[in-house]
Amino acid sequence: MRETIQYDVVIVGAGPAGLSAAIRLKQLDPKTTVVVLEKGSEVGAHILSGAVLDPTGLSRLIPDWKSRGAPIKTEVSEDKFLLLGPAGSIRIPNFPMPPFMKNHGNYIVSMANVCRWLETVAEGLGVEIFPGMAVSDLVYDTEDKLKGVVAGEFGLNKDGSAGPNYEPGMELHGKYIFLAEGVRGSLSKRVIEKYQL
Repeated sequence: MRETIQYDVVIVGAGPAGLSAAIRLKQLDPKTTVVVLEKGSEVGAHILSGAVLDPTGLSRLIPDWKSRGAPIKTEVSEDKFLLLGPAGSIRIPNFPMPPFMKNHGNYIVSMANVCRWLETVAEGLGVEIFPGMAVSDLVYDTEDKLKGVVAGEFGLNKDGSAGPNYEPGMELHGKYIFLAEGVRGSLSKRVIEKYQL
């Protein structure tokens, strides 16, 4: 039998989406209990390193991000578009590019560092964050609705059976479960298949 812990919201994945959701939930209602589970040994360990960040969403979430020491400093200074081929490259003019390809006002960042900074903001609001806590399964109620996740389960054999050092982990239940595990999320794939989303 697994230990069960109840939260208002359980978020799987401490990337920019999961952490932003946690921050916003606490901004809306500080009494909301929010937990974020991250499989990586630390927040940012499993995130794309370099990226171009459009700060629009961040500015809406945390308007004073610059004065709060966000690791977002290097503004994009120039866009170059090249057509690559066997003989080399040819520069393409910028003017025909669609607006989403223009990076004026954007920043070059390490998303791992941005996520680590978002972690400190979230924790400051009372979000519980557990790195090194992989989620291995989903928990459904009697009406087949998603009600939680299994986290911290160790010692499974490759076929999914319990091995000699098996630890059952715990169930984290929530009124809402957010799966923010990234583009290759195995839990999200299971939910999509189950509910034919």
